[in-house]
Amino acid sequence: MNVKKRLGLTLSLVLAAGTLLSACGSSEDKDKAGGDKKEGFSVAMVTDTGGVDDKSFNQSAWEGIQSFGEDNGLEKGTGGFDYLQSQSDADYETNLNKLVRQKFDLVYGIGYLMTDAVTKIADQQKDAKFAIVDSVVDKPNVASITFKEHEGSYLVGVAAGLSTKSNKVGFVGGIEGSLIKKFEVGFVEGVKAANPDAEVIVQYAGTFSDAAKGQQVAEIMYGQGADVIYHAAGGAGNGVFTAAVDLKTKNPDKDAWVIGVDRDQHELGEGDGFNVTLTSMVKGVDVAVKDLAEKSKNGDFPGGEIIEYGLKENGVGIAPTQDNLSEEVIAKVDEYKQKIIDGEIKVPFE
Repeated sequence: MNVKKRLGLTLSLVLAAGTLLSACGSSEDKDKAGGDKKEGFSVAMVTDTGGVDDKSFNQSAWEGIQSFGEDNGLEKGTGGFDYLQSQSDADYETNLNKLVRQKFDLVYGIGYLMTDAVTKIADQQKDAKFAIVDSVVDKPNVASITFKEHEGSYLVGVAAGLSTKSNKVGFVGGIEGSLIKKFEVGFVEGVKAANPDAEVIVQYAGTFSDAAKGQQVAEIMYGQGADVIYHAAGGAGNGVFTAAVDLKTKNPDKDAWVIGVDRDQHELGEGDGFNVTLTSMVKGVDVAVKDLAEKSKNGDFPGGEIIEYGLKENGVGIAPTQDNLSEEVIAKVDEYKQKIIDGEIKVPFE
């Protein structure tokens, strides 16, 4: 893969509106792909099979686009901001083409599962501008947004390793591949760094959309003695929360914690008088999507570039909701975070 330029951008996950990031393409890139500042800039996205309400990265991306639309006085629909939901991978190319035909100025493909479709349609629609989240498409009319998920996963691994009482924790992935492997590897490294005696049980659900499958995998893990499970499974991860809430409801003395992913998933852990969400590993998908749309509207579309967000750029981290983490665990997580930022710890990703 020929990577033209790797940008380190600064995000602030705690600012709802986001802060415009400083890096942008060269003047040559602007002339070629960005063009002049455009009023009434329209933007749309295609979800992967997880759906726009997956409580994870599709939903986060849509929230970013909605925020962009609100800030720019746009309405939902053609000429403003919109999304198309994919029921299967067969819908990806069709949906991307449909949004191009509707003359949206920037079209997002959300999720690495859309890599092939974005690559193909970008070749066919060379005058259109595309962006992809969680993957890289090396095309002059595609901007690629990636994250250092392994760094954020390391931190929640530290939290899991220090919070477990059974010394057994679990990881539930969606579909096995290089992206989700980053979550798994970072998490396992963090657990082991904080608690070398802990065992990590790893299982993939084989889906990002089937919550029942995620619940089934989680129930088995809890049955094997795990008391903390980190999921990176999109909509299937909702089933992990269901399993934990059901278990806690039946046995209030049972520890059954869940670590959410991509956005603060605290609300998914609500039970009757309790919450099973230990914390979440958040990614600034919403802020990144909104920021790229703003750049593109202003003539700074970073076509052919990779925009990468890690701990140093505040692009990944632990969710602000930390009610179920002790002060000691939070302090330890902050200590490891600083070591990663300072380069003292290099978190592997494969």
